[in-house]
Amino acid sequence: MSDRKPHQERFHETVDRKAQRKRTEQIRNQQPLWSGFSLFGIVGWSVAIPTLVAIAVGIWLDRHVQGGPSWTLTLLPIGIGLGCLAAWRWVSHEEQQIHHQPETQEEDNDDQ
Repeated sequence: MSDRKPHQERFHETVDRKAQRKRTEQIRNQQPLWSGFSLFGIVGWSVAIPTLVAIAVGIWLDRHVQGGPSWTLTLLPIGIGLGCLAAWRWVSHEEQQIHHQPETQEEDNDDQ
C-alpha cells in the first residue's frame, strides 16, 4: 500500500501540472486577432527601415564620392539582408515565447 501512494502522488502532480498548462494556454489564446497582425507590421518595418537607411546612405555617398560603383545599388542588398536578419531574429524570439514549455517531454510520460 505504501508503494501505491507515491504513484498516486505522481499521478496527482501530473494532473495538476497539465491542468495548469491548459489554463495558461487558454489565457494565452485569448489574445485578440490584432496581435497577430501587429507581428506582420513589426516584421515589415524591421525590413523596410534598414533598407531605406541603406538607400539613403548610398544616395549620399553617390553625391559626395566621385566615380566608383553605385553606392546605392551596393548598399541596397546589404540593407535588405540586415532587415531580413532582424526580422528573422524577431520571429524566432516570438516563436520561442509561443512554444515555450516549462516541462520536458519525459514529465508528460509519467502517467503512461
